[in-house]
Amino acid sequence: MYTVKRVIFAVVALVSLNFSLLGCSSDLDSYRDQIPEFDLFGYFQGTTYAWGMVQDFQGNQTRRFEVVIEGQVNNGQLVLVEDFVFADGEMSQRIWTISRVGPGEYRGQADDVIGVAVGREVGNALNWRYDMFLEREGGSTVEVHFNDWMYRQDENHVFNLADIKKFGITVGTVTLFFQKPQ
Repeated sequence: MYTVKRVIFAVVALVSLNFSLLGCSSDLDSYRDQIPEFDLFGYFQGTTYAWGMVQDFQGNQTRRFEVVIEGQVNNGQLVLVEDFVFADGEMSQRIWTISRVGPGEYRGQADDVIGVAVGREVGNALNWRYDMFLEREGGSTVEVHFNDWMYRQDENHVFNLADIKKFGITVGTVTLFFQKPQ
């Protein structure tokens, strides 16, 4: 049986969800007039270098890393091979396969991504949303959600900020800088 409290809670939850979704769309759309245009396939084709850090929910730096990315466009897909080297010497690789599904809209997959990443670019900004398994100390994994924002600064540079959430609560942040060789 539905109670008045449950109905009110459901209505408030739906209204809140609608406002939060509208906020996300309008945030990205606010970059419409920013240049240069992001151009995901164009920027990441060839070699790209990156470096960055992970911070915990308190802002403490927990990891630093460098990445060499090799991007190739084949049959309408962008394949990114990302080779990570962490400050503690750990090395890992992630391979993304990204498809354009419409003007400025993308879908991407990688081994540690759960399901499909959804991306959209407007102006100089690109927003990716996806769930991922992150490895913890001791070898176990935890499922988290990434809200990943990338901003094209110029022909050679991209800035990346990503919130990492668990149960809707921010548990970490990734800051990353990309540079094309000159």
